[in-house]
Amino acid sequence: MGSHRKPRTRLIDSPAARRGVVGFGAAALSATLLSQTAHADDDATEIERTQEKAEGAAERAAAVKKQVDLLHRQAGTATQHYNAAKEAADAQQEAVDELLEQAAVAAEGVNEARRTLGSFAAAQYRNGTFSDTAVLLLADDPRSFFDTSYTLGRATEEQQRAVDEFTRQREAAAEKRAEATEALEGLDDSQEELQQKKETVQGKLSTARTLLEELTEEEQQHLEKLEQLEREEAERKAEERREAERQRAAEEAAAAEAAAEAQREEERQAAAEAGSGQESGSGEGTGAGAGEDSGSSGGGSEQPAEPDAGKAAQVLAYAEAQLGKPYVWGAAGPNSFDCSGLTQGAWRAAGVEIPRVTYDQVNFGTKVSRSELRPGDLVFFYSDISHVGIYIGDGQMIHAPKPGENVRVESIDYMPWHSANRPA
Repeated sequence: MGSHRKPRTRLIDSPAARRGVVGFGAAALSATLLSQTAHADDDATEIERTQEKAEGAAERAAAVKKQVDLLHRQAGTATQHYNAAKEAADAQQEAVDELLEQAAVAAEGVNEARRTLGSFAAAQYRNGTFSDTAVLLLADDPRSFFDTSYTLGRATEEQQRAVDEFTRQREAAAEKRAEATEALEGLDDSQEELQQKKETVQGKLSTARTLLEELTEEEQQHLEKLEQLEREEAERKAEERREAERQRAAEEAAAAEAAAEAQREEERQAAAEAGSGQESGSGEGTGAGAGEDSGSSGGGSEQPAEPDAGKAAQVLAYAEAQLGKPYVWGAAGPNSFDCSGLTQGAWRAAGVEIPRVTYDQVNFGTKVSRSELRPGDLVFFYSDISHVGIYIGDGQMIHAPKPGENVRVESIDYMPWHSANRPA
């Protein structure tokens, strides 16, 4: 009987089964596609978040850099005001010290005159005139003691001179004490002002430092990239300017050569005319006229004198020796510098004493244009003349940049140009 059983039909072969399988496969495929789509959406969202984060970091870095640059600029300006105030306070301190010394000398003069009077008083005491002695020693004005009708006749000429000397010394001492007291009060005011300027600088630098410390690592990287781009842009501008200067120099040389050739041609023609029998006076007159023209053509606008090569070499040698030393506001060496402290030290090494602050340095020596710059010249920046460097040639300078950085070589196009001068 078993041989007559119908074979079992496989479910897969039935239409219903096939429809079920197909339906299950479609559902699975749909689920897979949905899952992949969800993952793709998640990936896109993550990419967007990453991009937004990077853009946010870049924007914050740019904003912080703008703030920090402004704070450093303001601190640089305040530093120059501090340097000027400190220089004035130091000079005032020297004057006070001198006045105090003079007051001490005057006081010693009073004491010496008092000892002289005391010797006369002691002599009177030994002679039994103690009351006169007491009056003499305690009187506000010893001259009045000897001016009384009773004692005037008894005072010797030597005693009278002693009284006059004591009075003179005491008045001089009082005058010196008054001068010293007034100077001390002025010094106190100057030192208070100096402290306020110091706090202004420190406050701005502290704010800048806090802003930088709050940057994330990614924001710090963006900040460094921005600074690098600024330096590269400055160098590009400097190269463009150097190329333009080279081209202009070549054109000027070509024009000078053409003018010289034209002059030589005129001289050859004049010589040929003279040799062909023309009047010699006319030929000589032509030659003389050419000579006068040549002389007058050389009298253009007055140019600044070339720098003293020996001094310029000493300035550059000093500046190069400071490379790598830190910028510290208010410092003038030997271990750290601010911008004007470096320039003052460099020219002092060459035997030239220039002022301490940029506002005074800019008016020292001879003004020069950018095209006239020579190594050793001072180059100034910003409208408020708050920064200065030492030109070393090829569009480069050595300067003490700002807090957190060291003395270095940099393009003069890195900061807004103001002017330049040649101390010697």
